[in-house]
Amino acid sequence: MPYELFLALRYLRARRGGRVVKVTALAAVFGVAFGVAALVVALALANGFRDELRDKILKGTAHLTVARTGGASVARAGGASLDDWRAVAARVRAVAGVATAEPTSYEGALLSGPEGASYAVLRGVSADSPRALAEVKRTLLRGSADELASAFVDKEIARTESAGSPSAQGDADEETPLPVVVGEELAARTGLGRVGSEGWIVSGEASTLPQLFTPRTRRVRVAGLFRSGLHDYDAAWAYVPLEEGATGNTQAHATVARPSVISVEAHDIYATGEVAASLRGALGEGWTVVDWREANRPLFAALELERRTVAFIIMLIVVVAALNITTALALLVVERRAEIAVLRVLGASARSVTAIFVAEGALVGAAGALLGVALGLLVCALGNRYELVRLPADVYSLSAVPFHPHARDVLLPALAAFAISLVATLHPARTAARTRPAEVLRHE
Repeated sequence: MPYELFLALRYLRARRGGRVVKVTALAAVFGVAFGVAALVVALALANGFRDELRDKILKGTAHLTVARTGGASVARAGGASLDDWRAVAARVRAVAGVATAEPTSYEGALLSGPEGASYAVLRGVSADSPRALAEVKRTLLRGSADELASAFVDKEIARTESAGSPSAQGDADEETPLPVVVGEELAARTGLGRVGSEGWIVSGEASTLPQLFTPRTRRVRVAGLFRSGLHDYDAAWAYVPLEEGATGNTQAHATVARPSVISVEAHDIYATGEVAASLRGALGEGWTVVDWREANRPLFAALELERRTVAFIIMLIVVVAALNITTALALLVVERRAEIAVLRVLGASARSVTAIFVAEGALVGAAGALLGVALGLLVCALGNRYELVRLPADVYSLSAVPFHPHARDVLLPALAAFAISLVATLHPARTAARTRPAEVLRHE
C-alpha cells in the first residue's frame, strides 16, 4: 500500500484529538450521501413517470400512423377514408422495421347515456386487427370484446337475408344496437357502467350548406368496460367495430364507415423516425406519417426539461455538501502541521503531501457516493413496493408513479459527486504541500 494512502486512512481513523475534524468529515460523508440519494430518487421518479406515460400511450395508440394528406387531424379524426386500405397495409408491411400494419379510425362524437352525455373518441377496431383486439381484451374489466370483431360479420349476414325487403333491412339496422367497449370513467359519467346498458352516439357529417353539420345518431349497447390506467383514455375513449364506424346511422342504405388510418407497430420504438422516413419514401406523395414521439413531442419535451432542472438543483446540494470536505481538510492541515513538517524533513515531496490529502478527500467522497447510491436504490425499492408516490389520476393521468432507476442515472450522480469531492480537496491539499518545515518546527 502506498504510504500516502496509509497515512490518509490513519488520519481518518485517528482517535486522539481532532473531534471537530471528525464531525466535519462525517457531515461531509452524509451530505454527499443525501445529495446523491436525492438525485438518484429524483431521476428514477422522472424516468418512471416518463416510461409509464410512454407505455400507456403506446398501448392505446400506434407507434406510427399513416393517413392521406389533406384530411383532418391524424391524431383524432384520422384523415380521409381509405377504400384501398388492404393494399396500403401490404405496402406498409413490406417496409423494413415494420412489425404489423392494421386499419383503424378515430372520430370525436357525443356518447349519451341515462345519466348524461360526454365527449368521446371512438376508435374503430377491425376483425383484421388482432393486436388491437388483444389490447382491448388485456385492459377489459367486464364484458367481452369479441363482439367488436363479429358485429360487422353478423350485420352483413342480416343484410343478405333481408336483401329482398328494404323495409325489413331498415328496421333491422334501426333496432340492432352497435356494440361498444367503453372506458370505465366515461361509462361512469354517462351512466353506462353495466354491461348491456344502452345509449346513443351522436356525431356529425358535413352538410351541403356552408358551416353546417347534419347530426347523425346510432343506438349502442355496452359490450364491455375497460381500464387502461391512463385517465385520458379511460375518461374519453370507446372502441367500436371498425366497419360499422363511428358515424353509423339509422338509414336503411347508409354506407358503412371505412378505415381512415393505418396503425403501424415498429420492431423498435426508438427507431420510428427512420421507419417513418422509409414509409414516406415507399408511399410517395399524398401521405402523412406521424410517429409517437412527434405526436407527443410537447409532453415529452416538458418532462425532459423538468428532469434536467431537478437534476441541476439537486446537484447544487452535492456541491454544498462537498464544501464540508474542504472545511474538514483545511482543519486537518492545521491540526497536522507538525506531522506534515516532519514528513517533509524526512524527504516527502510536495506531490506526496498533496496526494495524502487528495486521497483522504477521495475516500470521503467515495464513501458518501456509495452510501448515497445504496440509500437511493433502497428508497426506490420501497417506493415501488408501497406505491409511495400517488397522484390524482384526473390531473396527472396516472394514479401512482413508479421508480425506474436506470444504470446511467445511478452511475452519473455517483461519479459527479466523487469528482466534486476531488475538486474540493485541491485547495487544502496545496496548502499542506506549501508548508515550510523550518517555520513549523521552530514554533512547535
